[in-house]
Amino acid sequence: MDAGGATGPQAGHGPGAAVLPAVARLAEIPGVSEDLAIGLIAETGLDMSRFPTPGHLVSWAGMTPLANQSGPRKGRGKKGHGNSYARRLATAAGAGAANTDTFLGERHRRIRQRPGGGGWKKASCATGRSVLVIAWHLLADPAARFTDLGPDHYARHTDRNRKARSHLRQLHALGYDVTLTPRQAA
Repeated sequence: MDAGGATGPQAGHGPGAAVLPAVARLAEIPGVSEDLAIGLIAETGLDMSRFPTPGHLVSWAGMTPLANQSGPRKGRGKKGHGNSYARRLATAAGAGAANTDTFLGERHRRIRQRPGGGGWKKASCATGRSVLVIAWHLLADPAARFTDLGPDHYARHTDRNRKARSHLRQLHALGYDVTLTPRQAA
């Protein structure tokens, strides 16, 4: 049904529709094409009641982060295999979102630039995990629509005072006395 109440074969497919089909809602996620959305739905199904939380879906796909700790545990720990098709589709979506100017694109860039352990594959997998969490929310609520947080999400949510205190503490440890004064707006 359209927003105006019209029914028929093409009703509900326009951008102003009250409830879009699941494939169209998933295709709104950066990096997810319609074909990829169809593949994700084929693997997970439309009924998200089988997965009580997004974490259950991520675990089922085998994309749960591993504990890599030193100490009594040897190796990286055991990990279930998961659904390889869903994992591949989600990782492909993460790689597709890499070069977009969106929150997922920025997440991919931040992860792959980490010193000593980023890389394209790890970033694609982590971004694909985020895509699965978003897909769970979109499929669990038929009226939900994707809204991008924006590429500046991390910058907007950084506590400036905390960062300034941290830098001051580091400068004091190096033997400098610093006084901070805020800049005047131009």
